[in-house]
Amino acid sequence: MIKNISVLGSTGSIGTQTLDVCDKLGLNVCALTAAKNIDLLEKQVRKYKPRLAVVFDEEKAKEFKLNIKDTSTKVLSGMDGLIAAAQSDSAELVLNSVVGMVGLLPTIAAAQAKKDIALANKETLVAGGNLVTDAVRENGVKLLPVDSEHSAIFQCIQGMPGQKALKKLILTASGGPFFGKTAADLRNTTVEEALNHPNWSMGAKITIDSATMMNKGLEIIEAGRLFDVDCDRIDVVVHRESIVHSLVEFTDNSVIAQLGLPDMRIPIQYAITYPQREPSPVGELNLAQIGNLSFFEPDYETFKCLTACKKAFKMGGAATAIANGANEEANALFRQGKIKFLEIGELVSGAVDSVKNFTPENVDDVIKADALARQYVTDRV
Repeated sequence: MIKNISVLGSTGSIGTQTLDVCDKLGLNVCALTAAKNIDLLEKQVRKYKPRLAVVFDEEKAKEFKLNIKDTSTKVLSGMDGLIAAAQSDSAELVLNSVVGMVGLLPTIAAAQAKKDIALANKETLVAGGNLVTDAVRENGVKLLPVDSEHSAIFQCIQGMPGQKALKKLILTASGGPFFGKTAADLRNTTVEEALNHPNWSMGAKITIDSATMMNKGLEIIEAGRLFDVDCDRIDVVVHRESIVHSLVEFTDNSVIAQLGLPDMRIPIQYAITYPQREPSPVGELNLAQIGNLSFFEPDYETFKCLTACKKAFKMGGAATAIANGANEEANALFRQGKIKFLEIGELVSGAVDSVKNFTPENVDDVIKADALARQYVTDRV
C-alpha cells in the first residue's frame, strides 16, 4: 500500500473524506490544495504538515501565506501551483478531486511525473479524452476511479478474462431530487430545491449536475474512456436507494454488481489501497434492513443534459469538451440566479448542436473548445 499522497481539492467534499481515509490508513500527506477556502486549508496544513499547500486564487494565496508563515509548508498559487502539487516528489499517488476543467492539466502533469492517479475529477476524462488516457499509458501509471459508479465497475471487472467477455456497463443514478418530475414541474425550480439531494452530500456544482442528470451524462463518457467501451454499450438505470453503485453484464448475460452504503469513503479507500482491501471506514450493508431495491428507466426527454452527453460522446472530437464547458458555465449561472433550471439542459444541448466540432490535437485545443462552449452560453444569457 502507498505511504505518501497528494490531495488536490482537499477542502471539498471528496477531499475532506479522503483525509479521513488517510487518517485511518496512517498515510503521509505531501501536498494539499484549495480553490479559496483558506480557513479550512490552514487547519489541514497545521494537522498534516505537508511540504506544499496551494491556493488557486492568487489573492487568497497571499493572505494564506501570511497566515501560516510560522510553518515550514511552502505556499504556491494558480495552475502552476496545482501542477507542482500533482508532481510532488514524495507523492506515490495523486488524488484529484478539484471541480471542473481546472483538473485537466494537473492530471496530465501527474502522469508525466510517473505518479499513479486516483481520479474524482470526471471533467478531466470528459474534456481531455485521449490526451489523458495516452499520457497514462505512455508513462505506465495507474488511473484509478474514485467516483462510486466507476469504482463499482472497476471492482466488478477484476479477474475478467479479457475485454471480449464484457458486454455492457450499467451505471446507476439516484435520480436526484427531481425523480419523476416533468419539465412543467421544474419550470420554476429554485437553487435550494436543486441542492437538496436525497442520498449524497456533495459540493454545489456536482449536486446541481445530479439534479439535471448531467452528472450521469459525464459519467457515461468517463466510463467509456476508462474501460474502452462505446456509448451503445453503456446503459443508465435510476436506482433511488443508491445501494447498487453500478453493474457489469458479461457476454453470457451474467450480471455482477457492487453494493455498499452511499458513502464515498468506500471508493476513495479502494482507489488508495488497490489492489488490497482494508477494514472499512463505513458501516456494514444490511440488506434486510433496507428491504427493497428499486430500478427505473431514466427520463431522457425531461433531463436533456443526459441526452446531450450521449450525443456528444457519439460525435467524438471536441464535442464532449463542448458539452462539459457549456454545462460548467450554465451550472454556475443557475447557481447565481441568472438562468432557470431547465435552461441548463437547453444550453448544453444547444452548444453540442451548434458549436463547431473538431479533433483536439493538444491541451490548447481542449481549452479552446471549452472557451467556445462557454461563450455560446454567455451569449445567450
